[in-house]
Formats: sequence, structure tokens, C-alpha cells
Amino acid sequence: MTTVLSPSAGSASVSGLSIGVFLFRLRAFIALLILMGIFTLLTTSFFTTENLIILVGQTAINAIMAVGMTYVILTGGIDLSVGSTVGLAAMVSGLLIDRGLELPIFNIAVYFNVPAIIFLVLCLGILVGAFNGLLVTRFNVAPFIATLGTLYVARGLAQLSNDGATFPNLVGNPQLGNTGFPTLGAGTILGIPIVIWIMVIFTGLGWFVAGKTPFGRQVYAVGGNERAAELSGIYVQRIKMAVYMICGMCAAMTGLITASQLVAAHPATGESYELNAIAAVVLGGTSLAGGRGTVWGTLIGALVIGVLTNGLVLLGVQEFWKKVITGLVIILAVVLDQLQARLQQRLALKRG
Repeated sequence: MTTVLSPSAGSASVSGLSIGVFLFRLRAFIALLILMGIFTLLTTSFFTTENLIILVGQTAINAIMAVGMTYVILTGGIDLSVGSTVGLAAMVSGLLIDRGLELPIFNIAVYFNVPAIIFLVLCLGILVGAFNGLLVTRFNVAPFIATLGTLYVARGLAQLSNDGATFPNLVGNPQLGNTGFPTLGAGTILGIPIVIWIMVIFTGLGWFVAGKTPFGRQVYAVGGNERAAELSGIYVQRIKMAVYMICGMCAAMTGLITASQLVAAHPATGESYELNAIAAVVLGGTSLAGGRGTVWGTLIGALVIGVLTNGLVLLGVQEFWKKVITGLVIILAVVLDQLQARLQQRLALKRG
């Protein structure tokens, strides 16, 4: 017996799939609302102005770093070195404030003001990213291996910068003109922490570049089909180099903020930060295969992690359980990403 579907039945099927894909795309936002609702019911301390500002401020550190990671993953790559880059950036900022740039040849040390230190450290992050990009593009090293190697190199350099010791009390010296560093991490503008403003700027620029510029479209094209992108005239190697440099700069900014908030720089700063960044990107709906995802989704993913961590702390949940729960959430996000991909394939076949 042959069954013939009516046009209306086929249309209803496609419509159902479309709704399913739409809901999957909004999964991070839905999860964020659900988590906020749960923690609001479980503890009165959660949904308060003071706690929400603290929550967003804590999330900003991961969000800034995750913006750069989004670009790398959109091309189908990965950067495991961002945590070590955070540590290296923190230590270099501490070194420049504490000792300045030593020039043994002239037997002098040059001290910089805080804006110059920020600029120099961001340039350092870009250089680390360029090194990763060079390994991936020129020497054809797999991104996982290349950035894993850089992870150890950057961490070792961070430890060597002060023989494994901490740079404490990074308040600067008025006579040297390098005071004001703690303001970066603890200052406010219009009552809102500066770190949140920085997050807004990085996220806004990240969204604009990815979604509104030719460069952004080329990033998506490289991640979607690298060979097709190359045949269409896109300089694939340059795009890959650029995204690693962007990622390194974002990691360096995170290192600066962390050192500023602590008013100290420790060589272990940023350990495992790369996992948080990757988790935020995946939770936000960016495909690890590349070619699909948004910067705004990454921001939502970072907020999901921030809300989860903050809420569990307020509930007094043991640290070990927080790691277990966060890990399960990440696994669930990857599973849902695979389900979304399958739904999209089915939708494309139905429409075809």
C-alpha cells in the first residue's frame, strides 16, 4: 500500500521542524532564564541589584576571553593557550609596573603609564596569537597540538618572568607616573564597574566585525567549507592568522583585568580559563565544527556559566559539586548542538 502525504501535511512537518530548530537556537537563552528563575526561588540573595552587578562583573572576565575564542572556533580551530596567555599577560603587566622595562645596555629601566602598559600587554597577546596562527597556517600543525604547545611555552615564560614568584601590590609609584592600575579592575563609570563596560565594548565590536563586515563573512565561510572558501578567492591562511591574533588579544585583556582586580600578578593566573572560554562558546550555540555561531550567543553562554556558579555559591554547594554540575551542563550543550545539526539537516531535506 502506498501512502501519499498531502501538501498541508508536508507543510506542517516542515513547520514543526522549523520551530524545533528555532527553539534549539534559543537554548542558551532559555537555560539562562530557567536558571535565574530557579535561583531566585531558592535564595533571596540572588536577584538583588548588588549580586547581579557582581555576577555580571565576574562573568565579564570569561566573556571577554570567549569572544576571541568564538572567532577561532568559527573557523573550525581551537585555542588551548588562552589561559596561559592570561597568566603571561598578568605577569608582564606586573613586571612593567614593579620593575619597568629594564635596558641592561644603558643600565636604566623605563617605566610606562597605565594606558601604555595596557597597550603593550595587548600587543603581547596579539604576538602570542600570531605565533599560534603561524604554527597552524605555515607549518600545518593541528590547532589542538599547536596551541597545547603554546600553553606550556606561555606558562613557562610567566613563571620565568619573576622566578615563579608573585608581583604584589601593583599600585604603582606616583614618582614614576605608573599609578592607577587597580582602577581597571575595580573602578566604576556611572556606577557600573569598568570591567562590564569593557565586556560590552569587546562583545559589541566582536558582534559587529563577525556579522557586519566582509572579514566576518569570510570567517564563517572558512569554517563552513575551507576548500570552497579558498576557491572563492578568500585568503584562508590570513583569516586563520587573524582569528588567533584576536583571540590572543582578548586573553591578554583578561589577564590585565585579573591582575588589576587582585592588585597582584601570579604566574598561575588563568589556569583552566581556556576550558571556561570553550564552554561559554559551546553553550552559546557555536558549533565546534566551525561555520555556525554568534558572539551574542557566546555572551549568553558565559552568563549561563556565571549564573550557575554564582547561584551554587549562594546555596553553599561544595566546590567539587560545582565542577560536576558545570561539566554536565557542558556535555548537555554539546549533545543539544548535535541534535540541532540533525534537525537542520532534516529541515533542509524536507525543503529540498
